[in-house]
Amino acid sequence: MSKTKRLVLIDGSGYVFRAFFALPPLTDPKGVPVGAVFGFCNMLFRLVQDMAGDQLVVVFDKGRASFRNQIYDGYKANRLEPPPELAPQFPLVREAARAFGLPVIEAEDYEADDLIATYARQACEQGQEVIVVSSDKDLMQLIGRGVQMYDPMKQKAIDRDEVISRFGVGPEQLRDVLALAGDTSDNVPGVPGIGVKTAAQLLQEFHSLEELLANAGTIRQPKRRENLLAHAEQARLSRTLVTLCDSAPLPVPLGELQVGPTDYAQVLAFARGHGFRSLAQRVEPLASVQTVAAEPGEATVPTEVRYETLHDLATLDRWLERAAAEGILALVCACTAQIVARADLVGIALALEAGEACYLPFGHRDEFGTLSAGQLEREEALERLRPLFEDPAVLKVGHEVKSAQSLLGRHGLEIRPYDDVMLLSYAIDGAGHGHGLGELAKMHLDRDALAYDAVCGSGKKRIGFHQVPIERATAYAAECADLALRLHGVLKPRLAAERRTRVYETLDRPLVAVLADMERHGIRVDRQMLRGLSADFGRRMAELEEQAYKLAGRPFNLGSPKQLGEVLFKEQGLAASRKTRTGEHTTGAQVLEALAAEGHPLPRTILDWRQLQKLTGTYTDALIQEIAADGRVHTSYAMAATSTGRLSSNDPNLQNIPIRTEEGRKIRHAFIAEDGHLLLSADYSQIELRVLAHMAGIDALKQAFAKDTDVHAVTASQMFGVAIEGMDPLLRRNAKMINYGIIYGIGAFGLAQRLGIEFEVAKRYIEAYFEQYPGIRDYMERAKAEARANGYVETLFGRLCVTPEIRSSNPARRGYAERAAINAPIQGSAADIMKRAMIRADRALARSNLGARMLLQVHDELVFEVPAAEIEPTAELIRKVMTRAADLDVPLVVDIGSGPNWDAAH
Repeated sequence: MSKTKRLVLIDGSGYVFRAFFALPPLTDPKGVPVGAVFGFCNMLFRLVQDMAGDQLVVVFDKGRASFRNQIYDGYKANRLEPPPELAPQFPLVREAARAFGLPVIEAEDYEADDLIATYARQACEQGQEVIVVSSDKDLMQLIGRGVQMYDPMKQKAIDRDEVISRFGVGPEQLRDVLALAGDTSDNVPGVPGIGVKTAAQLLQEFHSLEELLANAGTIRQPKRRENLLAHAEQARLSRTLVTLCDSAPLPVPLGELQVGPTDYAQVLAFARGHGFRSLAQRVEPLASVQTVAAEPGEATVPTEVRYETLHDLATLDRWLERAAAEGILALVCACTAQIVARADLVGIALALEAGEACYLPFGHRDEFGTLSAGQLEREEALERLRPLFEDPAVLKVGHEVKSAQSLLGRHGLEIRPYDDVMLLSYAIDGAGHGHGLGELAKMHLDRDALAYDAVCGSGKKRIGFHQVPIERATAYAAECADLALRLHGVLKPRLAAERRTRVYETLDRPLVAVLADMERHGIRVDRQMLRGLSADFGRRMAELEEQAYKLAGRPFNLGSPKQLGEVLFKEQGLAASRKTRTGEHTTGAQVLEALAAEGHPLPRTILDWRQLQKLTGTYTDALIQEIAADGRVHTSYAMAATSTGRLSSNDPNLQNIPIRTEEGRKIRHAFIAEDGHLLLSADYSQIELRVLAHMAGIDALKQAFAKDTDVHAVTASQMFGVAIEGMDPLLRRNAKMINYGIIYGIGAFGLAQRLGIEFEVAKRYIEAYFEQYPGIRDYMERAKAEARANGYVETLFGRLCVTPEIRSSNPARRGYAERAAINAPIQGSAADIMKRAMIRADRALARSNLGARMLLQVHDELVFEVPAAEIEPTAELIRKVMTRAADLDVPLVVDIGSGPNWDAAH
């Protein structure tokens, strides 16, 4: 979750219609139809739990008519009256939203989409992230910088790639596609004979509706040309109708939206009043927890379980004796905050069998910061636990065991052996669903787990777990341990039955301890250097601002797209770019780069200013806040977050530290080694291309890698029939783009954009590539066939990468899944090779007498901190381990460097 509160705009009207037609009919105890209301409430319940701490707002259509009907009286004229079973549900969904404590927004003459667009624009201008909860294609125009979209019925994000897959263009051109294709549901006329696919093709060539209409006479197809010429004004009218109005009068200004914590007692009353029994069952424990917050002396332990708080060592000893006899124990470590790197251990929960668990508190404090009475002494309790935690005859079970390893490791304890139900689920089902404890409990046990936010609150009222009363902490932590044990009994037998043992046993589980050590070590950062960079970037930004003012002939806000557009296109008369939905000229990076390439100085100045602004806000200033008391930054690696098995870095994300620009590399200068040490960087060279050569069996690429020849030059030579020596660098660049683009399923349109060439030329390049390397096309077809047959593809090591929409009847969705099927085995295999290398490097260093420590994993690179006197033997050891991490038909090559800072080592 973002650290700042996000604005979540829920398209209430759109969801109610979808829910009505998707869900079975349902009536409340009074006989009133409530099927859509029930679906709406379930959606809100998920959102307030998943997005706790964010600013949720529900937006509705006020009526059927809007200002668009004054422009075109046929707008939505074909729509029938709502079904009689739906009409009485409209006021009820508004009541439901208010029951959840959410603002209900609607306005005369404007549609919900317009209000959402207006709130989104204003929020983005204030630097707030926005999530639009809807699947409405019109709202997809908003997707872009600062605005995301989420489909609540499918519970999946809708991003730029999804829009391109569905409509053939990005969000910025979607309005023009809809204007050309029309919309039968809203009675938007469009242009006869032009559908979405044709509209996208035309816009790929002409970029905008106005440019297309201006050049309609050049269209080769006679009928298409005639229709465009005859219906140009109709197309312009359609564009007006589909354009979202982001200047609508807001009934409640953005700054006055009031969203408090959900009152679950109020939600419970609404659910019971309308007969929503399943929802009431899920809400009741949360309402009880809120009651306990008001009456701290009461506990919220469900009656069917036995959860006990341990106050003395004698009782703990009895639990430990039973655990030793059982041979299995589930455990959960509770800490002061959710980000483990910055948290301290405050308690441990243990579970011995389903429904029986206990909690050992030793770090809870009252409102004055004093340790609460009745707790165990932490170090004494940990020493009692040490023999059991390290006993090889007792299996320890947990969810995300890495967090427990990190916390306990600070106290000199290690858990072994262990099973991790999160990683078991990930190995078995891949990214087919989430792997959070609550989601797994609901999926496999049909049990609604107590949410962390229900115990600790959300937003400004959130407290640390050490501030939670011990009774409530017991209810939460003991349940977590209980659920982990139950889930282990469900998931572990599936591992062998579904043949996922290799992935779990040899890749994911052994990596837990490696990553825990890396997170605990962190990497040293020079705070003063970052401050110096921030100051330097600030000075240079000020200089660039003055330079921009001189070039413009007046001061203006460089951060305002509107003001910049006025300066560039109205005052300086530069070639007009595409326009936004409000009629303003676009001033994105692509537009400014094109103008700068033509020799205009102001766009280049703006680009340089924007780069420094991003480096300051995203990196130098932000990283200073992430430095811990030990002078180091401790990132956290997510092990079950990607579809291909790659690790992701969070809090902070160190995998996106820039490297391609001089200013970006300066930031890596601030990542430094301890005194007497150097940083060593070991980077796999072109690993994904090597995996492709192996998996597709491409002899020419295999030979190039075997001879350590420039593989991009070889590709260019093969494709264009030129000698490698003296080759035009542009040809090599084109070949490199194709080599990597093929891995990610790039098409002719995408290649044309990246290389700045015509679409037809890009198409010929790709055709020539496949003619030269037919084995790659064969591999791609095999991957798609495997995905269609199984619903997933696999890496070289058997990791499952799901492709859920591979059999979709929607061509765009199916195409997206096909590209994923091609890419996932390559990227996933490279990720698995890196995991093997990390596990083996950790073991090799432990066996050696070397003092190196692994600190970071960034894509294809590992970073170590090494005593300066041991650089050469360490480099030799790491190179040997990494090059032998997998047995491919091509050699694995590792580039190694070292230096006092990360940039010098890379």
